[in-house]
Amino acid sequence: MEDQVDVLMATYKTEIKYLKKQIDSILKQTHKNIKLLISDDNSESKELENVLKEYEKNDKRVKIYFQKQNLGYIKNFEFLLSKSNANYIMFSDHDDVWYNKKIEKSLKTLKEKNVDLVYCNAKQINEEGKVLHESYFKYKNMPLIHKKGKLAMSRCAGLACSQIFTKSVKEKMLPYKKEVIAQDWLASFVASENKGIEYIEEPLYAYRLHQTNIFGGRNLNQNLTEWKKENGKTYEAYLKYRNQKVIDTAYLNGIIMCEKYSTNKENKEFMKKAVNYYKNLKKSKYINLHLIKYFEILSGKNLLKKSIKEIMIFHFPIIGYIYFLK
Repeated sequence: MEDQVDVLMATYKTEIKYLKKQIDSILKQTHKNIKLLISDDNSESKELENVLKEYEKNDKRVKIYFQKQNLGYIKNFEFLLSKSNANYIMFSDHDDVWYNKKIEKSLKTLKEKNVDLVYCNAKQINEEGKVLHESYFKYKNMPLIHKKGKLAMSRCAGLACSQIFTKSVKEKMLPYKKEVIAQDWLASFVASENKGIEYIEEPLYAYRLHQTNIFGGRNLNQNLTEWKKENGKTYEAYLKYRNQKVIDTAYLNGIIMCEKYSTNKENKEFMKKAVNYYKNLKKSKYINLHLIKYFEILSGKNLLKKSIKEIMIFHFPIIGYIYFLK
């Protein structure tokens, strides 16, 4: 008999047309023994409520929860994790499309590699479903991690919707500590301190980019454009972006989260050094020549292009500002 896999989906004011395609793609997986747990975060939409109830009525594998007040993205997934009882768990966005063997191939790799988490590649699509990028790994220079390593601490390894992980990981994640900023980063880190993690280079789903994405996979140019509209083009505005939106949000806060969950003394020492590295970066306004620390903390497989941008932003902010003005 197939192992049960729980698929966790959080919805909030979701586009119905995207939601239906995603739910259908999950229910049509070649791996049939699934439980699709959906928690709506108080969307206050009768149409959405009716659609979700219809899926629950027509397929016994679907279970719907309606929150009475808005929990927020992070807490809503914590709620879903608390409701899961399967040995294998997957996160799902509400607007992607899973290829029909995503669960089957992910679970197979998890077992064969004897790890606690596997993350897979994706194709990025637009609102109409047109493929924008054939490989999300290549487009975003995602870290490719085999078993264990420092990158599971210093970077987020794999989008939440690309992951499958064991019940053991879930139990170590719950209850969330106040430092939790991203369930995917946390899951991969916890797994790396256990049996480790693995990746699948084959795209197993289509990751949708559209105007209402919370985390839309946008590139640096797109993010900078939005920031400049609100904050201007001064050097002070650039430094604020660098320190708050890049160093804090994408690096420092994540490793602080991991540090709170770590049970490994060596890893804790590494993370303390990383935290000090990021804090010192924020103090440098024009140039920082401590490049060795960058390579000790953030270098790895598939990261060459990303590293060039990061070094420019972190260590040569005055040069980064010229790029920012474009």
